[in-house]
Amino acid sequence: MSSRALDYESLNENVKKAQYAVRGELYLRASELQKEGKKIIFTNVGNPHALGQKPLTFPRQVVALCQAPFLLDDPNVGLLFPADAIARAKHYLSLTSGGLGAYSDSRGIPGVRKEVAEFIERRDGYPSDPELIYLTDGASKGVMQILNTIIRGSSDGILVPIPQYPLYSAAITLNGGTLVPYYLEESANWGLNVNNLRDAVRDARSKGITVRAMVIINPGNPTGQCLSVTNLKELILFCAQQNLLLMADEVYQQNIYQNERPFRSARKVLLDMGPPISKALQLVSFHTVSKGYWGECGQRGGYFEMINISPESVDEIYKVSSVSLSPNVPGQIFMGLMVNPLKPGDISYLKFKQESEGVLESLKRRARIMTDGFNSCRNIVCNFTEGAMYSFPQIRLPPKAIDAANKAGKHPDVFYCLKLLEATGISTVPGSGFGQKEGVFHLRTTILPAEEEMPAIMESFKKFNDEFMEQYDDHRGYSRL
Repeated sequence: MSSRALDYESLNENVKKAQYAVRGELYLRASELQKEGKKIIFTNVGNPHALGQKPLTFPRQVVALCQAPFLLDDPNVGLLFPADAIARAKHYLSLTSGGLGAYSDSRGIPGVRKEVAEFIERRDGYPSDPELIYLTDGASKGVMQILNTIIRGSSDGILVPIPQYPLYSAAITLNGGTLVPYYLEESANWGLNVNNLRDAVRDARSKGITVRAMVIINPGNPTGQCLSVTNLKELILFCAQQNLLLMADEVYQQNIYQNERPFRSARKVLLDMGPPISKALQLVSFHTVSKGYWGECGQRGGYFEMINISPESVDEIYKVSSVSLSPNVPGQIFMGLMVNPLKPGDISYLKFKQESEGVLESLKRRARIMTDGFNSCRNIVCNFTEGAMYSFPQIRLPPKAIDAANKAGKHPDVFYCLKLLEATGISTVPGSGFGQKEGVFHLRTTILPAEEEMPAIMESFKKFNDEFMEQYDDHRGYSRL
């Protein structure tokens, strides 16, 4: 009997080749152990509310009223909800064509896109056009849509930082393109070296690959670094010289834990540089409600903004967006609330300020606890998490551990992370899922576990690592830095 359409051997080869380590082997094993009754600490994905972060009160009040608009007609609504939440809910309902249950424009609600444009102008100091802003079901959908638009076949390449967020490798594979890696410099706090970019493009072109775009993740995932303005200028010049689209993944722009390198958008740096480059470089920037102090991952609210894209290409992107009819409307309301926040003097402002600042200050402390905990281990080196939600320590493994991993048919960092999971219940992601230099091993963990639990988690990790090294350290040295 011939194979059927959904038999494994008949599937699209790109689907079978795609990998997504964040929900890969480690996550599946952690889920099995959880079913068996073991307590699992899921630090494998940046999912703040799943690890105990409380939702911000005001946006939930507004969306609750939007979801149940009959509450607005209740004479006692003012006893349950503050006046500014009631007013904001009425505002967003007035922007829809029939409440949250009705489709919106395929680009998103025009009034919310206007609020996004105003936010971008306040942030960068330059006007933004709402017609070039598309609301999406999280930033990931926007990334996938742009990659789908620009990848024409296997000879089209996309420059992606290594280590990278596996969304990019998976989406490039699914669209039949080629990932062109450029390596960040771990010894320079995961900095970007333009010479590495030139080498990567030269090598790709020698193999017949047309490099079409470059991805930056700022602040970094999984590496947690913040790009300096100097670095941003260098990579913008590089993209202009090489005629590349710049895709700026800026979803962690609220998550900054140091003062030396505050977040600067690629858009602002580009426009500050002025003509001719500011009129020539094609740029698409991405943002979301899933990160920052919001952490509303399940709401799936995001946007992308386009700069220097031709009207004909914008029309094609609109056409593809129209196939899905509408991004989810509650996610769009959350995006509106994020980009148009409460202001001093608003009834709910002080509570909102206290909640949001409390989240960021706690994340900053957790980043320090985790970095110091990793660096207290004799075989681990970890850069401080300057931004985002992750720590990406290098695990220096002894040859005996690498041999044991090879005998088990596992990559060495997968072997280490599986042992860690079994011993402690801490579910991480091996560095090999993000890409890393040959012979170097890492793991990625979020900094999201509750602050009061963090010392015990790091103590449990250190105990495991000490025992692992006792078992496998034969004093023949470690994997290199």
